[in-house]
Amino acid sequence: MAAGSAGGGCAPAPLLLLLGLVAAAGLGGEAARLYRPGEDPLTVLEAGTVRRALLNSSAAWVLQFYSSSCGHCIGFAPTWRALAGDVKDWESAIRIGVLDCGEEENYKTCKEYGILYYPTFRYFKAFTKQFTTGENYKAGSDRELQTVRQMMIDFLQNHSQESRPPACPPLDPIPSSEIASLFDKNSRHYTAIVVESSNSYVGREVILDLIQYENIMVRRVLNSDKAFLEKLGITSIPSCYLIYPNGSHGLINILKPLRSFFSSYLKSLPGVRRKLVSQLPLPKKQNKQDGTEIKAWKEFDKAKLYMADLESGLHYLLRVELATHKTLEGAELKTFKDFVTVIAKLFPGRQPVVKLLETLQEWLVSLPLDKIPYDAILDLVNNKMRISGIFLTTHVQWVGCQGSRPELRGYTCSLWKLFHTLTVQAAVRPKALINTGFEDNPQVVLQIMRRYIQHFFGCKACAQHFEEMAKESMDSVKTLDKAVLWLWEKHNVVNDRLAGDPSEDPKFPKVQWPTPDLCPECHDEIKGLHSWNEAQVLQFLKHHYHNENILYKYTEGQVNTNEIEVGDVRERKDTNLPKKTSGNKDNKILDQQNMLDSKSKVLDKLIANNGPVRDRGKNAIESVIHKETKPSVSFLGIGFSSIDMSLCVVLYVASSLFLMIMYFFFRMRSKRWKVRYYRLGV
Repeated sequence: MAAGSAGGGCAPAPLLLLLGLVAAAGLGGEAARLYRPGEDPLTVLEAGTVRRALLNSSAAWVLQFYSSSCGHCIGFAPTWRALAGDVKDWESAIRIGVLDCGEEENYKTCKEYGILYYPTFRYFKAFTKQFTTGENYKAGSDRELQTVRQMMIDFLQNHSQESRPPACPPLDPIPSSEIASLFDKNSRHYTAIVVESSNSYVGREVILDLIQYENIMVRRVLNSDKAFLEKLGITSIPSCYLIYPNGSHGLINILKPLRSFFSSYLKSLPGVRRKLVSQLPLPKKQNKQDGTEIKAWKEFDKAKLYMADLESGLHYLLRVELATHKTLEGAELKTFKDFVTVIAKLFPGRQPVVKLLETLQEWLVSLPLDKIPYDAILDLVNNKMRISGIFLTTHVQWVGCQGSRPELRGYTCSLWKLFHTLTVQAAVRPKALINTGFEDNPQVVLQIMRRYIQHFFGCKACAQHFEEMAKESMDSVKTLDKAVLWLWEKHNVVNDRLAGDPSEDPKFPKVQWPTPDLCPECHDEIKGLHSWNEAQVLQFLKHHYHNENILYKYTEGQVNTNEIEVGDVRERKDTNLPKKTSGNKDNKILDQQNMLDSKSKVLDKLIANNGPVRDRGKNAIESVIHKETKPSVSFLGIGFSSIDMSLCVVLYVASSLFLMIMYFFFRMRSKRWKVRYYRLGV
C-alpha cells in the first residue's frame, strides 16, 4: 500500500509557506494531473466525454482506468506515456486514453464500467453501437511496453471485417505467390514486404507505423516457403524486401533487423510523406467553472491529527472505493460487516459521523441476508431516509494528507492514519469492543485491515505487498499494544521501500517516522547505530492518535471547542495516557455560518443547552437525541417520519372500515338468502 508520510510531513514552516504559494498557483489547473491533455501523446477522458468518444468511433480504443491516489498508477504513468508516444502513428486505427477514477466527477462513470482495481485496462472495438464495459487486458501482471503493444495488435486482428477500423490495413500474412505477381510491374507506390516467422510482431508493427504515410504499402509474408525465400536471397528473418514503383525490387540492407530500423528506412524513401489528414474528432469537454478553481494550501501542524483527513478518508472509502462493488457477499460482506462494527465502536469522530456508523452497523446486523446490493448501503450513508442527526462529509478535504500535487498522498495517507487511529483506540479503550466478539482478539484491527486491503483496496500491487508483510509477522502480535507497534513498524517498512519512488511527494519525503523533532525520546543510539526506543514510540503513538490530539479545523461545518469536547461520545478518561499541553486557537469558532447543518442539529442543541457532554456522560446525549428525534421512528435501521406514521394510521383505519362494511354486507345478504329458501320449503 502506498504510504503518505505518517506524521503529516516534515517540512519547516517557511518551506510550507513557500509551498502554499506554489500550490495556490498550480494545483487548480489540469496540467498538474498525472496525465496532461495537450502535452502527453494520449487522450485524457472524463465522465462527460468517455461515452461519446467510445460509441461509434472509427478507431478502436485501449483505455486505462486509474486513480491519481494509487502509487502503482503513478509509477506506471511513464510507461503508459512512452507507449502512447511509441504508437502515436497508430491512432487512426487504435487510440490510447486514460480516465482518472480518483476524480470525484468520474466516480459514477468508473462504477458503470465495473472498475474495481487500479490500474485497469480495457479494449473497446471500433463502431460500437451500444454501451459496453469493454474487454479486459489478458496479459495478467505483465505490463511491459512491448507486451501491451502486441496485445493491441491482437485486439485489432480480432475485429470482424465489418467492424475493423477503416484506417487499419490488413495485418494477416499474404501468400508468397501474391508477392511474385507484383514483380516487374509499374505502380504508383512502393510495396515493402516484411518476411518473418509466424510468432513475430515486427511486420504488423511496421504496417501500423506506416498507416499515416502515403505512397507506400507494407505487407508481411511468413518464412514457410523456403524455395521462395532462397529465390529472393533472404537468409535471415526478419527481413524487408522492397518493390519500387518502376517494378524493380531488391532486399533492403538494414544494420539491425528491428522494427524501428525498418520503419525509419521506409519513412525516409523518396516520395513517401505523411498524409494530410485532419485530427480525429473528440467530444469537447464541457466548460466547468471548477476547472480553473484554485485550491489554496492549508496550513497545518504536523504534530496534530486532523479530523478532516479522517472524515475525508471515510467518505472516499464508503462512497468511492467500496461503491465500485455492485453487491457484497461471502468474504467481502463479512469483511465489510466486521469493519463497520469495529469502526463504529472505535472511531473518535464527531457525533453525527459516529451516529451514522452506529446506524449502519445496526442496520447490517438486522439484515440476515447473504447478499446486499451496495446501493442500499449507499442510500443509508447518503441518508436518503432522512434520519435525524447523522452526517458524513460528501467531498475530500485533505489537510495533513494534502500533497504538493493533486495525485500525491491524499487517500492512501488518510487510510494509514485511519487504521493507526483504530489500533490506538483499541489499545486505550479495550472495553469499547465488549459484546462484539472481538474483545479477546489483540489482532482485531490488523486482521480487519488486512482483509479490507485484500478485498477492496484499489491498488492490487500495494495489496500484495501488504499481504506479504502480514503473512510474515502478524501472527506474532499478542497484545493490543503490540498491534499498535506492528502497524507503525510496517508503515516505516513501506516508507523505506517507496523512498525515491515516483509516488513519493518531493515536499513530503517518505522518512522513518516519528522524526527526531517530533519525538526525540523515540530515538536511541546503540554502539553508534540508530535504534528505536519502542516504549517511547508506543507512548508517542498513543498520544498522537488520541482524541485529545485531534484538531477540527477545516472540517465541513466548522466546529467549536465545545464540539471537540464531544469528540467520541463513548470515550472514558484514561489516566495512564501521556498528556501534552497545546493551545486551543485552532479549535475556536472559525465560521458560525458553517456550523453543522440540519443533519447535526442534535449536537448544536446539546452543546447550547447542556454544556460539554464529557462531564455529563452518555445519558445526557441520549436524552437530548431522544427528544430531538421523537417525531421519527426507527425500524430495522430505517427512519419513518411523522408523516409516514400518519399515513400508516390513515390506511389502517380505512382498511378496517372497508373490512367491516364488507363483513356486514355479506352477513345481511346471507340472512336474506336463508329466509327466502326457508319460505320455499314451507
